[in-house]
Amino acid sequence: MIQSMTGYGKSVLQLPTKKISIELKSLNSKSLDLNARMPSMYRAKELGIRKLLAKSLVRGKVDFSLFVEITGEDTSSKINKTAVREYIKQLKEVVDGDTTELLKMAIRMPDAITTERDDIDENEWLLISEEINEAVTKIVESRKDEGATLNQDFIDRIATLRRLLEEVIVMDPERIEGVRARLEKGIADIKEKVDENRFEQELVYYIEKFDITEEKVRLDNHLDYFITTLDSEESNGKKLGFISQEIGREINTIGSKSNYAPMQKLVVQMKDELEKIKEQLLNVL
Repeated sequence: MIQSMTGYGKSVLQLPTKKISIELKSLNSKSLDLNARMPSMYRAKELGIRKLLAKSLVRGKVDFSLFVEITGEDTSSKINKTAVREYIKQLKEVVDGDTTELLKMAIRMPDAITTERDDIDENEWLLISEEINEAVTKIVESRKDEGATLNQDFIDRIATLRRLLEEVIVMDPERIEGVRARLEKGIADIKEKVDENRFEQELVYYIEKFDITEEKVRLDNHLDYFITTLDSEESNGKKLGFISQEIGREINTIGSKSNYAPMQKLVVQMKDELEKIKEQLLNVL
């Protein structure tokens, strides 16, 4: 079953002093384009996260975000009391002022606030890892749901292509007769006597140049192959893209050989359906 490259997954972990939110968003891309945002203290785990996402999501423009919200009394920012006292002392030497006002000035000075970088608690990280896996599961399910919608759209459009091909097949004998009639009329108009046997040989040769039997067979096979690939266990948008190119090649050849306006109208409709398929395939994993 195919998967879309468009998806969303979110998971939230509530710890005693903080809330961890993991978000995953993905859009279509030719390869894996991963952007990861997280607090600096978790950067040591980024490589492992990237490997997990690459294995699970394979392709797409993926945005991974890990947000931390402090909900308890624990904080990594501390007041540098020694530095603040020294700043106040120096400020008093410059101006006379209320201590509170001097404190407001001192607290904005460099190094007045320090941020302690805590080491990662491995037990905590195990819990976070579980939530990351949960977010990955959710985005994969989201991609599958979107893929199911695309799958039905492909089935409907391939059915339309097959119906148009059937109309081409039914119309083909009429087209050949039309070609024959135009040639005979052309000979009659120039009022020249021709060798009937030679004329028939040339006519057969000319009509063979416009024969589309092979194209009709190949196009029918390509449509079958597209559906077979669509029903395979693994999503393979690139392979479906290659098959759609082969479908387009046969449709174009039928159009160039048809030399018959009613059939060319059918070919235009087939091209329109195929173009819509190709547009949708850009979003298939």
